[in-house]
Amino acid sequence: MVTHIRADGNWVGDPALTRRALALALAGGYAVAAYSADADPIHTDEEGLVTATVEIDAGDRKIPGYLARPAAKGKHPVVFVNSEIFGVHEWVKDICRRLAKAGYVALAPDLFVRAGDPSKTADFKVVMDIVKATPGDQVTSDTKAALRYLAAQPFADTKKMGVTGFCWGGGATWLCCERFPEFKAGVAWYGPLKAGAYPRTPPIDLVKELKAPVLGLYGGLDKGISAKDVEDMRAALKAAGRKDEIVVYPNADHGFLADYRGSYNAEAAKDGWAKMLAHFKAHGAA
Repeated sequence: MVTHIRADGNWVGDPALTRRALALALAGGYAVAAYSADADPIHTDEEGLVTATVEIDAGDRKIPGYLARPAAKGKHPVVFVNSEIFGVHEWVKDICRRLAKAGYVALAPDLFVRAGDPSKTADFKVVMDIVKATPGDQVTSDTKAALRYLAAQPFADTKKMGVTGFCWGGGATWLCCERFPEFKAGVAWYGPLKAGAYPRTPPIDLVKELKAPVLGLYGGLDKGISAKDVEDMRAALKAAGRKDEIVVYPNADHGFLADYRGSYNAEAAKDGWAKMLAHFKAHGAA
């Protein structure tokens, strides 16, 4: 299996960025800058589901979002999905379908749409430029718009709503639980905790504002999120009187749930997914 040079993805010229990997990523709709040619991505079918690209009125414009939900009648609990830095590409859509198979309405809005599509470029610098051009206040505003959209849907039980996200979206998940009382629980997959490259308030600064319990899932081999970052977050949570849990998988790297990447760790991914569903259930988001 190809090992990525950087936790979040590759730069042009990295060994993992072969022509074959680029071709496979483009053909499958996966993020070009992070795809491994040796990966065997999971594909979740649409049997028993309704899937669609929806439009969310964000005020200044309509933003697209990928929605997957059970086809069965009635209201279903909701999971709001924050994407990786690579946007809403095929892997994120598959995550939504997996959640829908578990009984959820899953919505992943394209929060980078104004700045570009980070999934289509092989240049990691371009990816980061798109992310940096998406300020935190805008993300918060677009998240509010997506929550209004969900509240208006007859199939969505927004009284039972969780939030999850990966990489950039893991940090966004902490922030969602700090800013929005609508969420009953959050699960942050290897999300940044301190100030860094992303133009937003770091989650560690707002732990006293947490309105829902968060389960953090992190990799012990992650070079972008250090063991000290995790321990500092645990200390901040404890000081705030919180009982949120952070699980660290010692042999897992950043992106360990992402089965289209070289950093995928099947054992940690399986355990983390089970813990996520149990966390939602335990806190009224199921």
